[in-house]
Amino acid sequence: LDLYTFGQVISMASLRFGQHLITSSQIFFQSSLSFAFVNIRPVVLGHVLVAPKRLVKRFAGLTQEEITDLFINSQRVCATVERAYNATSCTIAIQDGHDAGQTVEHVHVHIVPRRSGDFKRYDDVYDKINECESSLDSWQRTARSEQDMNEEASHLAAMLKQ
Repeated sequence: LDLYTFGQVISMASLRFGQHLITSSQIFFQSSLSFAFVNIRPVVLGHVLVAPKRLVKRFAGLTQEEITDLFINSQRVCATVERAYNATSCTIAIQDGHDAGQTVEHVHVHIVPRRSGDFKRYDDVYDKINECESSLDSWQRTARSEQDMNEEASHLAAMLKQ
């Protein structure tokens, strides 16, 4: 599968996200140190994740180079998601550790496109993220079909080219 990575086309393989395997068809971006993929159970349409390629459980375990790469690419993904979903803002969140709501022990950034009135209170998005994260009975849940996730990933990869 060929996808766009800010200036060049690359071939992609499946990557690990904690104990889970993210298929190449769900990944829409990767750099040498991080990757972005669609969310199996998004809070809103366009809710995606950006993670380092190296399995690191907590934010403090990232190298300076990984932090820089993760945040530069989160910024790029956020701009793309806003454009792709006609959003006016983004919520960008990291749940760092179990007591912060992290359910997959792999650092990851939530990128959630936002619009006026999408939640009753602006901060309700955090409750929704926690609700979705804590309701994970199994990674194999079928909240979204493979086809839906693959189509979204293809759409976002194409948007990165623009």
